[in-house]
Amino acid sequence: MKIAVLIPAYNPDSKLFGLVNNLSSKVFSAIVVVNDGSVDACDPIFCELENIEKVTVLRHAVNLGKGAALKTGLNHIYCRFRCCNGIILMDADGQHLVEDALKVADQLATNPHSLIIGVRDFCRDVPFRSKIGNRTTGYLFHLLTGTYLKDTQSGLRGVPREFIPDLLRINSNGYEFELDMLMACKYTGTDIVEQSIQTVYLENNKSSHFNPIVDSMKIYFVLFRFTLTSLVSALIDNSVFIVIFGVSSSIAISQLSARIVATTFNYSAVRKIVFFSDKSPLSTLPKYLSLVAISGLVSFFLIKIMLSYLPFSVIGAKICAESLIFLANFSIQRDFIFVNSKHFVNRGIKCL
Repeated sequence: MKIAVLIPAYNPDSKLFGLVNNLSSKVFSAIVVVNDGSVDACDPIFCELENIEKVTVLRHAVNLGKGAALKTGLNHIYCRFRCCNGIILMDADGQHLVEDALKVADQLATNPHSLIIGVRDFCRDVPFRSKIGNRTTGYLFHLLTGTYLKDTQSGLRGVPREFIPDLLRINSNGYEFELDMLMACKYTGTDIVEQSIQTVYLENNKSSHFNPIVDSMKIYFVLFRFTLTSLVSALIDNSVFIVIFGVSSSIAISQLSARIVATTFNYSAVRKIVFFSDKSPLSTLPKYLSLVAISGLVSFFLIKIMLSYLPFSVIGAKICAESLIFLANFSIQRDFIFVNSKHFVNRGIKCL
């Protein structure tokens, strides 16, 4: 199996040269380094890298973000090295070891259709911000996807060639791209294999360019896209309901009108922005409309029950009913409507 290595680099130090030089003596077919708009002082490092056998250096004129650098490299390898079966993603800061990259490459060769994740041991000496951030993201990822991963933020990964086009369609360009990659696995039916690797934090992770506030917010935005989309849909739904109810005084007519308007927005939003679904609307739309109809009926009867037995106003009962069915709607859309059902029954996580 022919496997390449891809390393995005922003203002690297001399450790990058040692890493790439060591990788070049191994079995990898090609090594691509993306200079993501580093300062001019780093030019000698990239010039030295170009003199190493099997190494290609690509350049961004300005810093575009880790995700953008990864997509530049993925696209280059996919188009230039057409016989390459997969790609190992590594960080440039020296915290990924060559022997671990070889372990991930071995797992990719054994599981050529799966995404391989290098999993660090967070029980050892790990910087506080890294430990807390990873655990929090892991719990939220599990809640929203139904999939538990031990290390959602690991940069050492093995990507099968067939998965690259899906990754190039992802819009995010920063650190959140790596989480979007895992989300894409869920909704394309790509299996994930976890491979244990050594935990290396140099100088308490001082060399990391990760901004704990800005980049964390971007990552959590990825996880809360469904909630944000649903809030906008709920605002549309309730606004239409209030207007129509004020005119007609009919709960049924108001509920139907609100559902039609909100559904028009929500279907397109969750299909592309939340669940990355490329499935044909002929496949997803009938199921989605069925869910809308059923949840609308459930909401209608809940409103009637609340008005009969509880001291609710019509609007209060409407908001309460929609809140109660929120998680059920999310779970059904996540696992049955926008997922690639052909692969879903077989997808999973293997811990190695």
